[in-house]
Amino acid sequence: MIRNGSSLEQMPGREVNWLLFIGIIFIGSNLRAPLTSVGSLIPFIRDDLGISHALAGTITTLPLLAFAFLSPFAPKIATRLGMERTILFSLILLTVGLITRSMLSAGFLFGGTIMIGLAIAVGNVLLPGYIKMNFPYRIGVMTGIYAVFMNVFGALGSGLSVPISTIKGMGWKGSLAVWAILSFIAILFWLPQLRKQNKPTLSAAASKKRMSVWRSPLAWNITLFMGLQSLMFYTLMTWLPDILQSHGFSSSGAGWMLFLMQFALIPITFVIPVIADKMKNQKVLAGVTALLFFLGIVALMIGSKSLLYVSVILIGVAGGSAFSLAMMFFSLRTTDGQQATELSGMAQSFGYLLAAIGPVLFGALYDISGKWQLSLSMLMILSAVIFIVGIEAGKERVITDNTAQIDPLSESNPENS
Repeated sequence: MIRNGSSLEQMPGREVNWLLFIGIIFIGSNLRAPLTSVGSLIPFIRDDLGISHALAGTITTLPLLAFAFLSPFAPKIATRLGMERTILFSLILLTVGLITRSMLSAGFLFGGTIMIGLAIAVGNVLLPGYIKMNFPYRIGVMTGIYAVFMNVFGALGSGLSVPISTIKGMGWKGSLAVWAILSFIAILFWLPQLRKQNKPTLSAAASKKRMSVWRSPLAWNITLFMGLQSLMFYTLMTWLPDILQSHGFSSSGAGWMLFLMQFALIPITFVIPVIADKMKNQKVLAGVTALLFFLGIVALMIGSKSLLYVSVILIGVAGGSAFSLAMMFFSLRTTDGQQATELSGMAQSFGYLLAAIGPVLFGALYDISGKWQLSLSMLMILSAVIFIVGIEAGKERVITDNTAQIDPLSESNPENS
């Protein structure tokens, strides 16, 4: 497996690669903000459109279901159309969805939300494999860079959505629509990539000989790690403001605490991929990540105001580490970019389906008990599961063309024969 080595300047076609570098940054910037910008605005959307709490909750769940539906098909679409064109079409769909979501009625809101989910699913799945193909010597750095921009704009989406909505003439619709500017800029920077040849990474014959990642125990550990960390993030993104308001925070203050959670993960999303890329295995990183999740949930359960700030920061750090590790596993545990894309599709399909259950189950447990403790206990248990599957996913091995997973540098690896 290729790891650290030459710089970006040493890659073929320096100018094109810098354009690609900037394009990847803008794609990453669009992968979370369209979703995080909704959370703090849900009360305003609900009141304006006259929809129920349950229906309003689906605004967060629908994109996750779209991720689960499209993720397994994204690699096949990219093989047929080429990755560059597929990513471009997804950016166009994202822009249309952002505009549609901010139009007149609830129908447009939910239709646009589905389009946004489908568009982001493509970027989520294809970007790790695309980085492995185009930046094989800088997988950790490039993964860290796009993850940082993704989370910076995700945090801005949470923190700025309410203030933007208070600007005269904006409201919640204008606050959501403003993110179409960012997706349009991404389209402009991605257009030069269409000059590339759009050839499939593998021939159809070669693809048939490859073992399906769905049969790999290692792939399932990575999938569960990806899914459970996503469940933690999206559950807390949905319910953290309500939990904090029950402890005396205002709606605006709760929104900024959500911003703090996402801001805390920003430096970690860059540091962890770089560290992980240099380590022999990532078991320690996965174990520490699960422990931070656990401690953060415990502090949230205790509920004292001073501990709430610590809790939000711990959860943010854990979330950044978990997400970055999941993205790195797609590259470090596969033999080439095509397989990385297939694993990404599998993990994000089943993983986001699992994540979609989180906000609903968390709310249902609150309805049963009338307190947050039972719901938070569920997240504590899931932290322990993240620890177990994370240790397995962090072991030094790759998914091979047979049922065994082996050390990528060993003599028995067919890549080294």
